[in-house]
Amino acid sequence: MTIKIVNVAVGVIKKNNAIFICKRGDEQHQGGLWEFPGGKVEAGESVFAALKRELTEEVGITIHSSSQLMVIEHDYGDKCVKLDIHVVSNFSGEARGAEGQPSEWVAISELSNYDFPAANADIIEKLQARYA
Repeated sequence: MTIKIVNVAVGVIKKNNAIFICKRGDEQHQGGLWEFPGGKVEAGESVFAALKRELTEEVGITIHSSSQLMVIEHDYGDKCVKLDIHVVSNFSGEARGAEGQPSEWVAISELSNYDFPAANADIIEKLQARYA
């Protein structure tokens, strides 16, 4: 049996020394945990195009550019994800939970105080090593 890998574009939205995070709905995969916003890359779509579309829908910002932070593949047992993580600091608009989800700006040094899906541990570690 082949496990389907879901390609996900992830935006680490950074302003000064803070990162914008959102809480996943309880009904979602890994529900109730905090996350960096983003979503599935559709067939034929570039990671940047997916990131731009998802961040407009989810948090109401328009991104102008991003830089790749890292790529992580993670097996949750019921789902495999390939996260293409980009730092987004060049954007317009005010980030908010555009779909009604709880959201907040968190200091990079405080990210480890929040519950994230297991795949995000490496992202937080890398952000803290780079910026904190």
